[in-house]
Amino acid sequence: MTWRATVLTLFPAMFPGPLGQSLAGRALTAGIWSLDAIDIRDFARGPHRQVDDTPFGGGPGMVMRADVVDAAIASAADGRPLIYVTPRGRPLAQNDARTLAEGPGVVILCGRFEGIDQRVIEARQATEISIGDYVLSGGELAALVILDACVRLLPGVMGAAESATEESFAHFLLEYPHYTRPAEWSGHAVPPVLLSGNHAAIAAWRRSEAETLTKIRRPDLWAAHHSAMKGQTQ
Repeated sequence: MTWRATVLTLFPAMFPGPLGQSLAGRALTAGIWSLDAIDIRDFARGPHRQVDDTPFGGGPGMVMRADVVDAAIASAADGRPLIYVTPRGRPLAQNDARTLAEGPGVVILCGRFEGIDQRVIEARQATEISIGDYVLSGGELAALVILDACVRLLPGVMGAAESATEESFAHFLLEYPHYTRPAEWSGHAVPPVLLSGNHAAIAAWRRSEAETLTKIRRPDLWAAHHSAMKGQTQ
């Protein structure tokens, strides 16, 4: 069954963008997943097709109207999860991408201006997701990030299934370093264990490197990993 993605946006020409290339692009052509970009402005009324208005209570900027956005959502609503990408959302995690990839697809709502009228977010029970602690001009780039994270996990997209189990965030660990030919470059040698042919020793080295990197760079992930390991031994 094809995994279906729908993006609600004021700039549908931004899609598929980079998702039309490489693994995601080949999977799109092969029909593993589909992508519809719906123009929110098509649901605006009046000669000027106005999608936004001034905020109640005053303040800078404009807010996207609940009636217009709701009509756009209604055109795509079919039981798939609805995600609104916003800096105030909870951070996107690998488990989010995995859960979405295992389902029928996703509808992603992209805001612009100062955001979207809160009433439609609550009425449609949208899940608010952020891709980082920074502000973008709109939700489109965040939508591309979310879709790429999901599509690469779909069956038949990545060449080796084990790739997804060893990369960063699997088991709450960052990924270990990688090396390839030449074995010595610019005075820097590949760690000898990787040339040993001893698969058990290589696996132990990679595990140790992943744990060390995680401890240093992401103590939050390390705490989650330690908790998960503790739970498995109880």
